[in-house]
Amino acid sequence: MMSLGNFIRTKRKSLNLTLQQLASKIEADAGNLSRIERGELGVSEVLLRKIAAALNTTPANLYTESDATETLFGVNEQQPTYLTAHTPAAYKINQTNARDFVHWFRSAAPYIHAFGGRTFVIAFGGEVVDEQQFIALSHDLNLLASLEVRLVLVHGARPQIEQRLKRDKITPIFHNGLRATDDKTMEAVKEANGAVRVEIEALLSMGITNSPMAGSDIRVASGNFVTAKPMGVREGVDLQHTGEVRRVDAVGIQKRLDDGELVMLSPLGYSPTGEAFNLSLEDVAVSAAIALDADKLIFLMDSEGVHNLRGELLREMTAEKAKNFLRNVQENEQAINVSEDVNYYLPAAVRACEHGVARTHLISRHIDGAIIQELFTLEGIGTMVTELSLESMRKANIEDVGGIIKLFEPLETEGILVRRGRERIEMEINHFYVMEHDNRIIGCAALYPFMAEKTAEFACLAIDPAYRGGGRGDKLFYFCASLAKEQGLKSLFCLTTRTEHWFLERGFIEQNIEKLPSEKQKLYNFQRKSKVFSKTL
Repeated sequence: MMSLGNFIRTKRKSLNLTLQQLASKIEADAGNLSRIERGELGVSEVLLRKIAAALNTTPANLYTESDATETLFGVNEQQPTYLTAHTPAAYKINQTNARDFVHWFRSAAPYIHAFGGRTFVIAFGGEVVDEQQFIALSHDLNLLASLEVRLVLVHGARPQIEQRLKRDKITPIFHNGLRATDDKTMEAVKEANGAVRVEIEALLSMGITNSPMAGSDIRVASGNFVTAKPMGVREGVDLQHTGEVRRVDAVGIQKRLDDGELVMLSPLGYSPTGEAFNLSLEDVAVSAAIALDADKLIFLMDSEGVHNLRGELLREMTAEKAKNFLRNVQENEQAINVSEDVNYYLPAAVRACEHGVARTHLISRHIDGAIIQELFTLEGIGTMVTELSLESMRKANIEDVGGIIKLFEPLETEGILVRRGRERIEMEINHFYVMEHDNRIIGCAALYPFMAEKTAEFACLAIDPAYRGGGRGDKLFYFCASLAKEQGLKSLFCLTTRTEHWFLERGFIEQNIEKLPSEKQKLYNFQRKSKVFSKTL
């Protein structure tokens, strides 16, 4: 049987419909439809009903005539297959999918514990509402709300404004990416923002049985939380009613959040003189995140995230690296992999981080469940910008023993490391150093000093398989070497059976057993026959 996407394509072609014609019939984005047909994008219940109606069939028939598991449980056989909120109850989960779901759900537990009571500011353009993507997004917001995440939404309205300007035959004027807002344009701005806000509130009010919104009780609060000021004349252009944020009423918003409400902010600001100003989505989102001391700021955009000049997705960036990236983009005229969204949102992410927002996420609005995948999986799916590096090294403590054992187990099984029990590790924990990534232990090493001989054994180097290949072993080694020098030691030595080349590449020289400290010689295992290497510091 074919996949759901393939069946939709076959049915569409049998009716002599082009992709654009079908998209027009159901008022959806043709690009998203193409991704659905290729199996790269999941399909919501609402959109599936529209597709079925346009193809003169029913959703049940589409499921019956296709092997819907591919679309519902994952599009790539090499990727983990997870349940989505749109899975029909009648579909019987096979054991493989069930195991994957259980594994994912368990791995999400630390994030669930961490996010309760936290404040997230989520910003998205008017395209999300215009292209009916907010229906799926509302399901994810409902899930976050059920986990007691304090949510602040900031919506845009650019496509809705453009539609009204076109209707009223008003020519839009832009200056350096900012809309010059005259009186007539301001009326269109107010109308567009009102329409978007009502649409969002309606979708967040859904509580249909047998849907992800069943039992939801989201109360939306909005109002004049943003005080603005005019931007004035910029480079000879009077921007009129275009403004910038002067202040965000953090106390007022916190009160609504304390009452369990979701707060929604429009890109509009108000002045003490009673004027309204047209603001940018990024300015409102960043200012709100800073004022609320938000734990996360999330931007939904057209691209997957930030790509380097080679087209590779950058999963993590510090604010400093992001500034260097933007500087390189300005200097490189052939920066073809940098989208327009990145030029808007990455500077906003830098500003947020520099003012105390711990993390800003840039993710694609085109991926169903993008927020869930970004927040509840280890790697995420977009780009995260942080104030400081997520990786750090420190002396281990007794609470790290479990993480160290988890790193050792596969290496001990392969015979690369000598087997150590929990009790021994606990007794020697003061000799261990760990590397953390986002508060998760991903590497460790040990340093056993022999003060009489002015040397130390470098041992137990282990890196989580998911983080190998990034030079983390080198970082741990040089970290330990610097600590040894601080203690007045003159050299390091190690014993190994499998990784001699790694040590040779870092300046170690093979030695005889007699070169070991006398105390270590007594403990040497002649059956294991480890090779001895040393390095002068």
